[in-house]
Amino acid sequence: MNRRLLLLAGAALLISGCATTPPEPYDFSAFQSAAPRSILVVPAVNESLDVDAPNYVLSTLPRPLAEKGYYVFPVHTTKFILEQEGFYEGEQVHSQPPELLAQLFDADAVLYVTINRWDAQYAVLSTTVTVHFTYRMVARDGTEIWQAEQAMVYQPQNSSSGSPLADLIAAAVSAAVTRAAPNYMPLTRQANEQVLNLGPRAIPSGPYRKEPAKR
Repeated sequence: MNRRLLLLAGAALLISGCATTPPEPYDFSAFQSAAPRSILVVPAVNESLDVDAPNYVLSTLPRPLAEKGYYVFPVHTTKFILEQEGFYEGEQVHSQPPELLAQLFDADAVLYVTINRWDAQYAVLSTTVTVHFTYRMVARDGTEIWQAEQAMVYQPQNSSSGSPLADLIAAAVSAAVTRAAPNYMPLTRQANEQVLNLGPRAIPSGPYRKEPAKR
């Protein structure tokens, strides 16, 4: 009997030792201390091979930030003004002191985004589309107040028609179409939504957040 109890106790210890530890809650104290009301979104650093990726990413960021309750400086106007200052590439902008950028636009915080991946991997019968971004927000005094990372992957799921040959042809055609014109925008919007509004590191609501009307 004692031996059986010892075995059960050992099994319980083994199971508890294998349990995953939940991630610690993100520390938003620096963000709350800065209490930004306006956010300047600057051009992204592009680590991918697609030269158009930064413009696509830039166009998707204002909406989730505005929905969260912040004033967002118009991104295309921001890009134009920065170019007039001689900053044409994301790398140039990111290398400038955040205090300088914030002062130029009178912004409370600056959001930096790096495109780590923006590609489509082709494998004859399937094409996997991947986006991977790093986000970083800095207050006007140069203090980092928030950072996050998000990757999203899409691989089309082909339904079965009952004919193996027809399914094979359909899969090959679908993969070729996705490879020729991969649609990165839904994944990019999902990544932004997950990071800014839904995930464990979603930024706190801003002063202009519109709460749903009560019924």
